[in-house]
Amino acid sequence: MAISATAREFMPFSSKFFDINGHRMHYIDEGEGDVIFLVHGNPTWSFYYRNLIKDLSQNYRVIAIDHIGCGASDKPHDHPYTLEQRIKDFTALVNFIGSEKYSLVVHDWGGAIGFGHAVENAYRINKIVITNTAAFRSDRIPFTINLCRLKFFGPFIVKYLNAFCFPATFMTTTRKLPSKIKKAYLEPYNSIKKRRAISEFVLDIPLGPGHPSFVKITQIENKLKQLQCPKLILWGGRDFCFNDSFYEKWREIYPNAKYKYYKNAGHYLLEDETEDASYQISQFLGEC
Repeated sequence: MAISATAREFMPFSSKFFDINGHRMHYIDEGEGDVIFLVHGNPTWSFYYRNLIKDLSQNYRVIAIDHIGCGASDKPHDHPYTLEQRIKDFTALVNFIGSEKYSLVVHDWGGAIGFGHAVENAYRINKIVITNTAAFRSDRIPFTINLCRLKFFGPFIVKYLNAFCFPATFMTTTRKLPSKIKKAYLEPYNSIKKRRAISEFVLDIPLGPGHPSFVKITQIENKLKQLQCPKLILWGGRDFCFNDSFYEKWREIYPNAKYKYYKNAGHYLLEDETEDASYQISQFLGEC
């Protein structure tokens, strides 16, 4: 799938593709220098990082992925949409890029995926930027998201009524997104067949021991403190999903991490605090 003209207006980057089990993973690869991977969540795609790519690629090699089923990547029906598989997919791309050392910027599901990779490759990680995400167990879930997990009903409203992607265009920010930006976020998911990964992400939230991904998230959580690399926590305080309890958990796990709390920013921190968040990340990555 090609990036739409609407999205290209705001992210004029070349598209690259990597084969995973016969499916194409789309990614952006801009700039030169130390490598930084940007890992998105649900229901976003690499478009979420468009402004950060522009800023960081002036001094770094910046790689922003689209998970299989998301953005401009293929949207197959025969690919396992699980946390474990997504970590494998991301690791395969990292190994394909071939950099021995690199940094990560993670958001939403990108946290569990990025940290799932990082805890098994700690010696390769330079720095990590954590933004409104989790990579540990929690039974906290907003009512609206829980509705999307209900058997039969959840997948139906997510796929057929677009009840996850569309609300995300106004529930995730405190600043109103321009109509073209909303359109760009939604275009990769503009039909029922293109929303499978969106639904599967929601269903894959591991709330209890009986869930297929619960063992994997537990394994990741148990290794988080072993990651000794420098970390920066940037947090939007008006996140309806990853609320302050998640922020405090990260502060507990990484008490020496640098941090900045934006009390008036929402879940899409990079939309509400575009310039300052980019500045904080650039400063952090540039420190020795």
